[in-house]
Amino acid sequence: MCSLNLANRITIARIFLVPVVIFLLLIRYNFWSVTINHRTTTGSEIIAAFVFIVVASTDALDGYIARKRQLITNFGKFLDPLADKLLISAVLISLVEMHRLSAWVAILIISREFAVTGLRLVAAAEGTVLAASKLGKLKTVTQIVAIVALIINNFPFSFVGFDFDTIMVYVMVLITLASGIDYFIKNKSVIDVTS
Repeated sequence: MCSLNLANRITIARIFLVPVVIFLLLIRYNFWSVTINHRTTTGSEIIAAFVFIVVASTDALDGYIARKRQLITNFGKFLDPLADKLLISAVLISLVEMHRLSAWVAILIISREFAVTGLRLVAAAEGTVLAASKLGKLKTVTQIVAIVALIINNFPFSFVGFDFDTIMVYVMVLITLASGIDYFIKNKSVIDVTS
């Protein structure tokens, strides 16, 4: 039976907040908006970005609590990466729907997440836990920054005509690919095809 300790409750709350972020993104309620250089950012998008940052930040919080209080459980090990992938995948797909992100970028990033999750499952079946690498942590940070920039439609960088969101999408793609390749190279023994 799973233990619903504080860390697990935070993870579950993160999963339940995913539809809230998506609702705020897709409803695009225009109680306030600003248009700069043909780019409009609405109040609901600002709120969605704020909620996304809060939800994404709880990933570090639940991990910290689990380690500090020795609350690490198998349920938490399963649920934590699932919550991350649900959040990132749902927001990326929503950004494609909003015409803020190319579908190929979303497909590439989501595919990388599935591939690494598959590798982790194979390793877990063999009794090995694959720890997050520094590159994997950098990947998470670049994804969060790029996604926030896309959600708020490059605000406030539009004031100076600087395409920060576009640059961050390319950085996100490069770091995501690099971290995925790094996982597979460092853990190639896990997928020994000869056995």
